[in-house]
Amino acid sequence: MSEAIAPATIHPRRKPLYRDMSFQVFVGMVLGALIGWLWPGTAEWMRTLGELFVRLIGMLVGLIIFCAIVHGIATVREARKVGRVAVKALVYFEVVTTLALVIGLTMINLLGPGRGMNVDPHLLSGAGLDQYMNTARQISGTGFLLHLVPHTLVSAFTEGNVLQVVFISVLFAFGLLAIGERGRPVIELLGATQQIVLKIVGYVMWIAPLGAMGAIGFTVARFGAGSLVSLGALVAEFYLTCALFMVLVLAPIAWWSGLSLSRLAAYIRTELLIVLGTSSSESVFPQLVAKLKALGCEESIVGLVLPTGYAFNHDGTCLYFAAVPIFLAQAVGIELTLMQQLGLLGILLVTSKGGAGVAGSAIVVLVSTLAATGTVPVAAVGLILGVHRLMSSAFVAVNILGNTLATIVIAKWEGAVDVATLQEGLRAGPGAGAISISSR
Repeated sequence: MSEAIAPATIHPRRKPLYRDMSFQVFVGMVLGALIGWLWPGTAEWMRTLGELFVRLIGMLVGLIIFCAIVHGIATVREARKVGRVAVKALVYFEVVTTLALVIGLTMINLLGPGRGMNVDPHLLSGAGLDQYMNTARQISGTGFLLHLVPHTLVSAFTEGNVLQVVFISVLFAFGLLAIGERGRPVIELLGATQQIVLKIVGYVMWIAPLGAMGAIGFTVARFGAGSLVSLGALVAEFYLTCALFMVLVLAPIAWWSGLSLSRLAAYIRTELLIVLGTSSSESVFPQLVAKLKALGCEESIVGLVLPTGYAFNHDGTCLYFAAVPIFLAQAVGIELTLMQQLGLLGILLVTSKGGAGVAGSAIVVLVSTLAATGTVPVAAVGLILGVHRLMSSAFVAVNILGNTLATIVIAKWEGAVDVATLQEGLRAGPGAGAISISSR
């Protein structure tokens, strides 16, 4: 068996196109869309395929995050550096997500896709929102602090709560630092465990094209083209906003850091296609860890910044938060003043932190905030449930691109990246840091 992570400095031999994982995932998505359109009765079977892949990766994400954070912090052996990196990361996240909210708010007001819909809010039904309302109650107010701490050390992993896993991992890492050399065997065990799990991820990646096919097939079969046509203006506006955010914010940050955003996107193109198909950022976390290390980023930075970004840095989700509530207000004929919009987005920026690690957190946070503020009828959220999946595919892709860039930027700030390896890896393309299970 080959090593789990191929060195970025070695150019892989050019593989036939049909063996390229990103091409396979793209073909799977096209086939899934065709199957869902031609045979809508296959919706449940297609959903099973999509969920199977996400679950197989999801069952490993908690362990990967734990190993990455603990091993990364423990190998630094300097608590001050850990704190410095964490502060830089959180400040960076807050600035970039605020810019996302500003761009999202500007675009939704300029284009106004909901104007003229004249939906009667009294005729809207809250059906389908009950599951989100129940979760929203758990993360509102002081519930956020309680939600941060798991009931047991194991429950954070069994429930797949990213924020709780990060919390436990940081505590464990500092405890490991405190006992000094006696913790060395544990550090070595965690390093070996991480390599084993990455090898398992390599096996699971063989079915990534089937997972993408199933996820896309279910979406098309379940909602059809009708939902896209009826709310097409919102979907088009949102995709345009995501593109503008990447051009106006992420691209300049990449340029300022000596990177090409297009090359970085090409480097993780397989992961971007997977999340476009599955709408799950967790499905590509292990691959991103491997690829960032292959680019020359120090393990300590990757292990701390990337999981923290998964919990707090949701650039694409903030674009969603800016667009959807204003669209709903436009659709039901509620004119919000600029101050009301800014107040609503300010609350969303805070409550979104409470939704970190919660499955379907975008809808949960939206429902929670609208219920708390009373600005827009909560039942209006039912208008966008049909196209939420189409929008979530876009904002999750923006999220992982933003977090990948953030990890590299902060690594450069800390002098914790080999610049030559970074540039060589980006030139070599996606195969340079791929998780491999091929035989010798």
